[in-house]
Amino acid sequence: MSGNLTLDDLVMPVRVLRLLAADFGHLPAPTVGISPIYPDRLELSLHSGLPGFEAWREALGIAPEDVNYRVQCDGRTVVLRSTAAFAGVELELIGYGDVADPVTVEAGAA
Repeated sequence: MSGNLTLDDLVMPVRVLRLLAADFGHLPAPTVGISPIYPDRLELSLHSGLPGFEAWREALGIAPEDVNYRVQCDGRTVVLRSTAAFAGVELELIGYGDVADPVTVEAGAA
């Protein structure tokens, strides 16, 4: 990260976002993250269940085995996360959903 980055330095993830909007505008709208901390990364987060994540995963050609599965410490929220190279940037896809049967998390585990 550099404190001297400009908006021009974030052009690659912005261009990729534009491509995704043109090619996949029919998919569920994600929360979008572009940051000067990671200027070559575009983050797409889906907070309204896992079907949206799955639609994006399939559209982007991310293999199911490349998805990391986690349950947050409250035991009620599942988090799916994957990264893939897409049009010259690191694309991070994250999905949040409800756990069907909440997991009991013991103190000290996380």
